[in-house]
Amino acid sequence: LYEHQLPNGEFACYYSPDAAMQEYCMPDSAVFPACLIVSCLLPFKEKANAKAICAAAVKFLTSQMMRGGVWNYFTRWHKLFKFCPADADDTVYASYVLRSLNVDIPDNKEVLLSNRNSKGLFYTWFVTRNVSHVFGKGRMVHLREFKYPLNSVLFWYTNEARRNDIDPVVNANILYYLGYNDDTIAIVEFLLRVLYEEQESERDKWYGNPISFYYFLSRNYTKVKQLEPGREIVVKRIYDNYNEDGSVGSSVLSTAMGLSALMNFENKDERIENVVNYILRSQHKTGYWDRNVFYYGGQSKKLGWGSEELTTAQCIEALYKYKASKNEL
Repeated sequence: LYEHQLPNGEFACYYSPDAAMQEYCMPDSAVFPACLIVSCLLPFKEKANAKAICAAAVKFLTSQMMRGGVWNYFTRWHKLFKFCPADADDTVYASYVLRSLNVDIPDNKEVLLSNRNSKGLFYTWFVTRNVSHVFGKGRMVHLREFKYPLNSVLFWYTNEARRNDIDPVVNANILYYLGYNDDTIAIVEFLLRVLYEEQESERDKWYGNPISFYYFLSRNYTKVKQLEPGREIVVKRIYDNYNEDGSVGSSVLSTAMGLSALMNFENKDERIENVVNYILRSQHKTGYWDRNVFYYGGQSKKLGWGSEELTTAQCIEALYKYKASKNEL
């Protein structure tokens, strides 16, 4: 990871039409991969190489921060940056990473709280929806779409994103950032309902693999014990995807995310050893793990984004959590 971080602090990312990313891979420039990778490396932030990675990522993420302390999925030099609205997912992930690295950023809590529906759930996109978005403190975040009105309208017609998207994983990440309080109670109820109704894949446009949903949900468990009713459900469904070779799902990426989720939920099943061994066997001699789609550009799954770097970071995090559970660190 240290050797493959780009000079500007960004990490490589590709899009592809197949989950294994073998049919073709096209490079793309995005903010989110750096957020995801650095979040996995935070336990190692004082180690030399990880410290250098984090320092470069801080420069990159602060350079991508927009007015109001929000972030766009695309980098400033991407052709879609001008027309794609800032989003809550990138915002809370970048904010969490930077604050974990003791970097001061503008208080964006009010902007996030103003971006909810009547039931208290958070919208994915920062766009203009009501009077407060026109005259409120965070109005420049919401009014940005009027800077390029025609292209902003075309954005919604040419992509699967919709102005009023409300996605489970995005809300789970917001919960992780804001914590459990009166403003986020609705998120917990929402996430549990998605579990009960077995809508992990259908309700979220961007994370089509249910293991991804379990991973992001589980990150909240140590802080939000109100998620306890979903604990055994998630553990069972992860093991429903367990294979004889120790893999979970169809890739080493889903295996790593599954292991992290099991560790977050403090599971002690004997099959965990097989999962760990599968991840170790899958590592290439030069240190990386194979790329696989991490997230999609919509529910149709026509295109997915991923990279060796994203998979590798997830494997590192999963193995770290396993060793921590064994007190072997």
